[in-house]
Amino acid sequence: MAENPSRSIFAQNALLDHASTLGGWASGVRFILRNGRISAIESGVAAQAGDERHACVIPGLGNLHSHAFQRGMAGLAEQRGDSNDSFWTWREVMYRFLDRMTPDDLHAVAAMAYLEMLESGFTRVGEFHYLHHDPEGRPYADPAEMCVALAGAAAETGIGLTLLPVFYAHSGFGAQPPSEGQRRFIHDLDGFARLLEGARSAVGALDDAVIGLAPHSLRAVSPEQLAALETMAPDAPIHIHIAEQVREVEDCLAWSGQRPVEWLLDHAEVDRRWCLVHATHLTEAETCALARSGAVAGLCPITEANLGDGLFPARTFLEEGGRWGVGSDSNVLIDATEELRLLEYGQRLQHRGRNIVTDRMTRSTGETLWRQAVQGGAQALGQALESTEGGVKGGLSIGLPFDAVSLDPGHPSLAMRGSDRLLDGLVFAAGRSGVDCVWRFGAQVVSGGRHRARDMVVRRYRDRLGRLIG
Repeated sequence: MAENPSRSIFAQNALLDHASTLGGWASGVRFILRNGRISAIESGVAAQAGDERHACVIPGLGNLHSHAFQRGMAGLAEQRGDSNDSFWTWREVMYRFLDRMTPDDLHAVAAMAYLEMLESGFTRVGEFHYLHHDPEGRPYADPAEMCVALAGAAAETGIGLTLLPVFYAHSGFGAQPPSEGQRRFIHDLDGFARLLEGARSAVGALDDAVIGLAPHSLRAVSPEQLAALETMAPDAPIHIHIAEQVREVEDCLAWSGQRPVEWLLDHAEVDRRWCLVHATHLTEAETCALARSGAVAGLCPITEANLGDGLFPARTFLEEGGRWGVGSDSNVLIDATEELRLLEYGQRLQHRGRNIVTDRMTRSTGETLWRQAVQGGAQALGQALESTEGGVKGGLSIGLPFDAVSLDPGHPSLAMRGSDRLLDGLVFAAGRSGVDCVWRFGAQVVSGGRHRARDMVVRRYRDRLGRLIG
């Protein structure tokens, strides 16, 4: 997606990587780009002829957990059923929705989701992909046919893609047989190995695509299968749903005598390659152990609120040095700033206080949320660099792609803000309407808050949705 071999973008103010020597806010910043990546960063300089000029540039966020196909069912599960509604009744609606989805449908729906992610400030997506087979549950002639559709949507919109093919074999703890509604997800290990190989081929033409893998959940894989999966991609990201629901915790205890996160930390080599998605229901001991493992907690506040999951124990996790990022999960609403705002507001409600997720050095809650989500997302999506200070570097760092967002200086909620308050204004007031331009791998894909392919993508999405829910 790189536009030119070498070019420069000048920002009056820019939020640079916290771990670099230019950490924090800097003024008069010039980014020198070569083939889509940042080759140099100059600060305290004046704009020059030929610079592309912007008032404020911040790093794009990684969306570390998405089920793109679920964008098509946004709002369809908001009518009360005959019994108490829960995650489990929502899941039945989801199973019915995907019954007719073809590869072309998936491309159209995923492109809509990826476009909206870019417009809100997400520049890379971790696609937790488990819709593998045809509507009858039979493998396509190309077992990675659905991966090809997702790669096509990423290429069309320009979003960075970390594709996470999902291994799904069982319906419950103890290797229970899958249900009819899960027929499009199911693999054995040999079939999954072929899927992984096809996925690598599917993303081959994309700039800096990453292939990881995802055991769906402890209820969907056996211990033996989980151990085998860890060896299939020894250096790749590994993502897993875990401890999202109270019933899941209870079922895991009944099966193993341990809680899900407790069991995983005891039976797998959980380290910084791992992303534990949701991890909502943790004891204090589990929370501290997860933080010490170096794994990323993948939080999806909009979806977790929509499904009634509960609240992640963020305060204890952060006090222990835990790393986290955000994802849009079910894509019922796609908005990077809203994920961060809802994460903080959930903690405020739980602890009956304010400014909970705040770095005491920075003091700005908006900036803390953005910075930490950038770093956790980069790590979980396979886009982080080793830092000489220890840990990882993500965001606007030399050697990484120029994945960036400029803010609209004329937005009422950003007006008259110094750099120490800009991200507070963005996250808590302006929201996605404060986003002006977005670059991915050095190419500008959003201008004036609008994606370059919006009209075409929306038109095709509406046509396809008419077939899926008509």
